[in-house]
Amino acid sequence: MTAEQAVELGIVVLVGVLLVVAAAAGFGPRIRVPAPLILVVLGIAVSVFSPLPDLEISPELVLTGVLPPLLYASSVSVPAMDLRREFGAVSVLSVVLVIVSALVLGGLFVLLIPGLPYALGIALGAVISPTDAVATSIVKNAKVSHRVTAILEGESLLNDASALVLLRAAIAGAASLSLLQVTGMFAYSLVVAIVLGILVGRITTALRARVTDPTVNTVLSFTVPFLASLPAELLGASGLVAAVAAGLTVGRRAPRELPAQHRRSDSENWSTVSLVLEGGIFLAMGLQISQLVNANGGVASSMRAFWIALAAVAGVILVRAAFVTPLLYWLHRRALHGAGMRTRLEAIQQAIADGRPIGEALAASRPEDRRSRTPRRRARTRAQRPGDTERFTKRLRQVLGDIDYLAASPLGPKEGAVVVWAGMRGAVTVAAAQTITVPDGPLQEVRDLLVLVAFGVAAISLLLQGGTLNLLIRVLRPRADDPALEQEEEARVTRMIQETGDTVPQQEGESRKAWALRRVVASRNALLDARDEGVFGSEVLGRALDALDATEIAIDARSTPASAS
Repeated sequence: MTAEQAVELGIVVLVGVLLVVAAAAGFGPRIRVPAPLILVVLGIAVSVFSPLPDLEISPELVLTGVLPPLLYASSVSVPAMDLRREFGAVSVLSVVLVIVSALVLGGLFVLLIPGLPYALGIALGAVISPTDAVATSIVKNAKVSHRVTAILEGESLLNDASALVLLRAAIAGAASLSLLQVTGMFAYSLVVAIVLGILVGRITTALRARVTDPTVNTVLSFTVPFLASLPAELLGASGLVAAVAAGLTVGRRAPRELPAQHRRSDSENWSTVSLVLEGGIFLAMGLQISQLVNANGGVASSMRAFWIALAAVAGVILVRAAFVTPLLYWLHRRALHGAGMRTRLEAIQQAIADGRPIGEALAASRPEDRRSRTPRRRARTRAQRPGDTERFTKRLRQVLGDIDYLAASPLGPKEGAVVVWAGMRGAVTVAAAQTITVPDGPLQEVRDLLVLVAFGVAAISLLLQGGTLNLLIRVLRPRADDPALEQEEEARVTRMIQETGDTVPQQEGESRKAWALRRVVASRNALLDARDEGVFGSEVLGRALDALDATEIAIDARSTPASAS
C-alpha cells in the first residue's frame, strides 16, 4: 500500500467512525438503548465477522491522549457544590471501595488462575475496581434523583487515582511494599495532581480572560487537560486526577472571569469533542475483541477468561453492595443530625441578623444546662474581627442549604440499588489492563489472559448493567427530583434575578445596552454567590445561568443605541 493510499484509507476510516458515532448517538434514544452499548456491540460484531485485520490500540494513547480531555470535559460541567456535599460518600466509594475491591478480587483471581501471584491478582483487581466516568454517564439520562447522579459522577471522576496507584504498587511488587509505602505513593500521587491541576486551571483561566476572540479561547481550552495531566505524569502523579482538578477549577472560575460568548463556544465545541471521543473509545473497545481472543489461543481457550470475568463481575457487584449498604445508613444518620441542628442554626442566624456578636449568638443558642458549664470557654473566645460576621453568616447559609439538600433528596434502599448497579466498568479497565507487565517466563502467557479477563469484565458490565439499568429503574421506581420543588426554586431564582437587576441604576449618559449588560452581570454575580452558599440546587442554578448567558449574548449582538438622556 502506497503512502497516498494509506492516507486515503485513514480518511475513509475516520469518516466512517464519525458517521457511526453520530448514528448511534441519534438512534440510541429512539430505541431506548444507550449509545455506548450500541457502539460496543457494533465493534464486537465488526471485529468477529468482518475480514478487517485485528485492531490493536496503544493503552498509552487511551490513558494519556483520550481520557484526560474526556474527564476534563466532564469535570468542568460537574457542580463543585454537589461534589462538596457528597464528598464523604464519594471518598468512600472512590478510595476505600477501590482498595478493598482490589484486595478481594486479587484473592479471587488467585483461586481461579492457578499459579498467579497475589501481586498480579491485586493488579488486575485494581484495574477492574474503578467505575468508568464515560460509562457511568449512561445514568444521566435515567429518571433518578440528581443526588444519585452526583455521587456516581464524583466517584467515577476520582477513583482512577486509587486504581492506578494500586496498579503501580502491585506491578512493582506489592507483596514486598509496606502499607506505609503504598499509602505514601497514593498520597503523593493525589496531592501533587490536585495542586498541579488547580494551578493549571487558575493560570489558564486568568490568561484566557485576556483573549478577546472566542474561537481562539476555545482552542486554548483544548490544551488545558494536557497542560495538567502530562506534567503530573512526569512527576509520578496521576495525570487523570490533575485533569479533573483543572476541570473543576475552570468550571468554578469561568462564569466570573470569561465572557458568556466564550463559555458558550467552549461548551458547544467540547460537547462535540466529547461525543466523538466517547463514541470512538467504545467502538475501539469492541473492535479489540478479535485480537485479544487470538492472543489467548482462539475462542475455545478464551471461554475460560469469560467465566473468570463473569465471576469477577459478580464479585465486584457484591463488594459494592456490601459498601453501599452501610454508606446509606451513615448518610441517613447525617441527614437526621442536620435536621436536628436546623432549629439551633436558624436561631444563631436570627441573633446575628439582630446585631448580636457571634460569640453571644452561639452561647444563647446552647441549651441551659450546657451554658452553665461553659463560662470559661466563652471568656476565652477571641475578639470578633472585621469580616467575621459576614464570613460566619455565609457559612451558616451554606450549612442550612446543605441540610435542605439532604432532606429534600434522601437515599433509601431503592436509590442504593441504583448506585450499586450503575457502577459500570469501561474503556479505562481495558486500557489499564494492557499496561500490566509480568517478568519473563511462564507468566507471559498469563498476561494475555489477564487482559482478556479485564475486557470481559468491562464488556459484561456495560452490556449487563448498562443494558438493564433503565429496566431496573422502572421496576424499583426510586425517588426522583420533585418537579414542584424545582418550579418553586426556579420562581425564587427568577425573583432574585429581577430584584438584583432592579438595584442597578442607569448612570447618566449610559446607553441602554451598557445598562442592560451591567444588570446581567450583577444578576449573574448574585447567582454565583448563591451557588457558593448552596442556596439553590445546582440544576436550577445551571439553567438560570445559561439563560443569563443567552441574554448577555443577545444584548451584546445588538447595535449600540444612542445614550439615554
